[in-house]
Amino acid sequence: MAFNVTLVLCDNMLVSSSTLAAEIFNFARSMARATAHPMQDVVIRRVSTDDLPVSTSSGFELYPTHRLSEIFPSDLVHLPALWRNPRPIVTRAQPLIRWLKHQHRLNSSFTAVGTGVCFLAEAGLLEDKPATTHWHYFDQLAKSYPNLRLQRQHFTTQTGNIYCAASINAMAELIMYQVERIFGRIIARQAQRNFFHEIRNLSEVVGYSDIPDASLNDELVIQAKIWLQDNLSKPSLLLEMAKNLGTKKRTLNRRFKKATGTTPSSYLNEVRMNFACDLLKNTDLSVLEVAHFSGYKDNSWFAARFKRWSGSTPGAYRNSVRAKFFDAPSTAAI
Repeated sequence: MAFNVTLVLCDNMLVSSSTLAAEIFNFARSMARATAHPMQDVVIRRVSTDDLPVSTSSGFELYPTHRLSEIFPSDLVHLPALWRNPRPIVTRAQPLIRWLKHQHRLNSSFTAVGTGVCFLAEAGLLEDKPATTHWHYFDQLAKSYPNLRLQRQHFTTQTGNIYCAASINAMAELIMYQVERIFGRIIARQAQRNFFHEIRNLSEVVGYSDIPDASLNDELVIQAKIWLQDNLSKPSLLLEMAKNLGTKKRTLNRRFKKATGTTPSSYLNEVRMNFACDLLKNTDLSVLEVAHFSGYKDNSWFAARFKRWSGSTPGAYRNSVRAKFFDAPSTAAI
């Protein structure tokens, strides 16, 4: 089974806004094959705005692998950032604009970086929808596409299957989010550690989304989340939580699952593991102490759950996130 990524190329593009996405997906493919994951292949294709090679902002020449007129699947279409004013290139890219509209009708997903968002706006895919871009082009984007709901305070946005990133760093997080969605949390965390030496909360990458969050409409679920976050180190939390919230455990489980798509136990495990990551990264506590403070009384049980969650042991994780420390410069006289 393959996941199909189409990278859009255009003149004056920032090459890293495209190649980094390809490298991350290629890494995910390698890990999927090594672990016999059902999704074992990623097919990466390249198209350009006019089917011709493009010159990037850094002087590299990139070649498309396919023409826009060819028929091939695109599960995800990735649009790069452009260097300086994007308008001349976007205006000349009408064949690409028509192709983007067609891909949208086929229900392809889209990720756009910085001024690459202009391609989606020009295609009418962001009419009355949220989007973001590089801060320098906020006013220009708002002027060119007044019906777009510009989210100036957010680095990432989502509307349906369209994702926008304001910068390459924000794009990398969105690509990691896509990797988790396709390949699962373990491979996503291995990829993130390989590229960035740290683990963020992948499920909360999108800064603004117009997809309703059902958990925000249930006061009981909101209170349950807060209670679990505040009491993560306590044992036997779920019965105590239900009692404190004045409800039955079965009722709480049902409403929590309906609102969030996961159980209170799974949510608690996520909270505890993220807290353990912070302790491993930022303190010198032993793994046993980290386990204790994170709500796990048995070190072996904690280590096994952490490896299942992150893909590495607590010790290996700590070593990987601290591997980029540098020695202090010598003050000895030369």
